[in-house]
Amino acid sequence: MPDEAWVTDIIYIRTFQGWLYLAVILDLFSRKVIGWSMKSTLGKEIVLDAILMAVWRRKPTKSVIIHSDQGSQYSSDEWKRFCEQHQLQASMSRRGNCYDNAVAESFLVA
Repeated sequence: MPDEAWVTDIIYIRTFQGWLYLAVILDLFSRKVIGWSMKSTLGKEIVLDAILMAVWRRKPTKSVIIHSDQGSQYSSDEWKRFCEQHQLQASMSRRGNCYDNAVAESFLVA
């Protein structure tokens, strides 16, 4: 069912003017992008903007699992607070195990 579990990750994109960072939120059921944010800096704001877009677009009515890797953006107090305030159950991959977040990882490399 849609909106039971979402996955998220960040990809680095090299440009002629430096790096861009893209955070993406995918619905695990449909594999559709439901939230995203692109910035030239890699801070917690990029994931907060992406999850805000996902919540605004999907308007979940029940708790949703949001799975990520253990990046500092996803372990920030602001991320945890946002998840609690919007009935999102944060879940993290085991350290150094890309297979735990394979859907998001493979989407961003395709």
